[in-house]
This record gives sequence, C-alpha cells and structure tokens, in this order.
Amino acid sequence: MLRHRLSLPIGEKGTKRAPGGYRSKGEWFHKSRRLSCLEGRLDQAQADWAAGRVHVVRGGRRLLKNRHNLEAAGLTESQWRERWEAERWFLAADGESGKRFGNETIRVTPDGGISIKMPAPLAHLANAEHGRYLLATTVTFVHRGAEWRDRVTANRAVAYRIHLDAERSRWYLTASWQLPAAKTLPLDSARAKGMVGVDTNADHFAACRLDPHGNPIGAPKRSRTRPRHRGRGPRLHLHLGR
Repeated sequence: MLRHRLSLPIGEKGTKRAPGGYRSKGEWFHKSRRLSCLEGRLDQAQADWAAGRVHVVRGGRRLLKNRHNLEAAGLTESQWRERWEAERWFLAADGESGKRFGNETIRVTPDGGISIKMPAPLAHLANAEHGRYLLATTVTFVHRGAEWRDRVTANRAVAYRIHLDAERSRWYLTASWQLPAAKTLPLDSARAKGMVGVDTNADHFAACRLDPHGNPIGAPKRSRTRPRHRGRGPRLHLHLGR
C-alpha cells in the first residue's frame, strides 16, 4: 500500500477500490521513510530466517539472561533449568460457544471436573469415553467463579490454560473469556430527561436533579456518611424523590 500511494502524484484522488496519493510533500516524505524502515526490517527478518536465528524465547529474555547470572538471580543451575522447562509445560485451548461447557479440548464441568480431548496419536491413553482423559483432581475458581459457572452452564466459550508454577511446584488452570462490548448511551440521549449530579464532600454527599442543560432543579438532597461496622469504610444512605 505504501508503494502504491508513493507511486501516485501528490493530491491525486483515490477510487472505491484503492486510495489515492498522499496529500502533501511532507506526508509523502514521512511515508517514504516509513517504507524504507519496513524494507530494512524485512531484509533483517529474512536473513535471520535463512540463518536459523530466532529472537523469540519462551519464558522471556529476563529468564534467559539469568542463566548467565545465576548468583545475582539467586538461583542454582537446577532451579533455573526447572523454571526454564516449566515455561514450555503448558496446554492451552480456546473456547467455542455451543460446545459442551464452552470448550471441546479442555472441558471443565460446573462441579470442577477436568477432562482433555486426546489427539488421535494419543487416543490409546484415554481413560474416559469419547477419547477423553479425565484428571483425578478438580478445580475451583474463587475469583469470578459465579460468572464462570454461568458461562459453562450456558455452553458459552471459555478458554483454558494449564501450566506449571515452578516456584510453588504446583499446576494451575486459568480460565478466561471475552466480554461483549458495552453499549454506550450518547450524552444527548442521557440528558434528555435530566440527570442527577452528586457533590462529594468530607462528611456528606449532596445530590441534585439537573435539567437537560445541567441546571439544578429544586434544592439538593444531602446525606451524611457514617462508618460501617468493623471499620470497613463509609456507607452512603441516599434517598431521592421522584
């Protein structure tokens, strides 16, 4: 695309299928420098590929450098090796809505049972029906567990990752899912029937109904805060009339 637009005269209009030229000489110059940088990066990437050099390291550059500075990192060679290998000991599977419990490869039931769909070369290792391997342990999600249970019960997509924490010598299973984009209400629509403005003060809150232009309607309603039991912070009691 950069080459195409740079080849066109400055200011030339585009079509429905392709954009036109750049709008000014300054923009053309910056885009030409951008193209030169990208071509240089491409040449370097192709040279690394041909030479077999890999610049991506599982576990991160920091863990890799610790191998040459074990004393500063407070690790022995065996401890470092354990962490290094642990970064490669993981199993992950994206979820899919409509599949049972939201994931066909790694299936977690609402009561915490875990089973893995074995690939064809390892199907003989399955210990459950339909070529699945049932783990002897169960899992419990404390954080947002109710939300997770609602999703798997409704067969909505949930992604899982099983990995080893070398420092704690424990295996963990993490669950994740994507939330739908929240629908926002345009400001003009929100102000159509008025809003409530709240003023926070040191010892009380003051709230007042506002018209669509932001002007207060009537006297504000004030409410003092009082501490919760057991020192859990202030609690607000606010009652507004219609």
